[in-house]
Amino acid sequence: MPSQASTVGPPSKALWAREVVAVAELGAYLAAIPWYWLTPRGDGHPVMVLPGLVQTDLSTQPLRSFLASRGYKASRWGLGRNKGRANLVEASLLPRLQALHAENGRKVSIIGWSMGGLYARELARRAPELVRQVITLGSPFAGPAKASNAWRVYEMLSGEKAGDPEIGGRFEGPLQVPTSSIYSRNDGIVAWQGCLNPPGAQAENIEVGSTHFGLGHHPAVLHAVADRLAQPEGRWRPFAPQGMARHLFPTHSAVTPTATMEFHT
Repeated sequence: MPSQASTVGPPSKALWAREVVAVAELGAYLAAIPWYWLTPRGDGHPVMVLPGLVQTDLSTQPLRSFLASRGYKASRWGLGRNKGRANLVEASLLPRLQALHAENGRKVSIIGWSMGGLYARELARRAPELVRQVITLGSPFAGPAKASNAWRVYEMLSGEKAGDPEIGGRFEGPLQVPTSSIYSRNDGIVAWQGCLNPPGAQAENIEVGSTHFGLGHHPAVLHAVADRLAQPEGRWRPFAPQGMARHLFPTHSAVTPTATMEFHT
């Protein structure tokens, strides 16, 4: 609800400082490599992976390596550092999506981390016929632009104003393709309340315990991503972790915006 979302502020300084834990989460990623072989293998369809603000393809290397091990054609974005520019979808990402679709003859799943998730949603909105599903990792598509500890960096790099309604309006609202938002209440960069999909037949929210900078390699995130991508095309179902995997997720039921927007930071 817009009126409630507008009261959400950026994550606390304590959460922001806790982002250093991402280094330990990378260690957990390396330690859990043998376990990743137990996650579902996919059908080999193409997956486009988009990094967060300020980040490059180097940040998504662990995720793309994991996807390749599960049989997917994981594609880097190849555009250098993500500077958050609003015209990037039309100028570069949409042509790349079209090329991947034509090259493989199959719909493309898109995974976007933080700002990359905003691009992923815009791509799915512009060309839903090319997109199999969208998975966002800590992407603040539903909250105020300044409910973040990175909005000043965004303005400096992009040359845009945080909160510009003409830009922000592109990312809100439901998509025509299945979409999973993976978010964390431990996120020290963006307010988790702004990362939530509204209720829908093909929309869900999956909570993990990661930091923001750990979302690209946290074991729970990789498990959820593998589960989502392995679904047969056209037979999407909400996430329901089974067995020991349930312990990786603080909750495993969709959280509605009405409930979550009552939490203010």
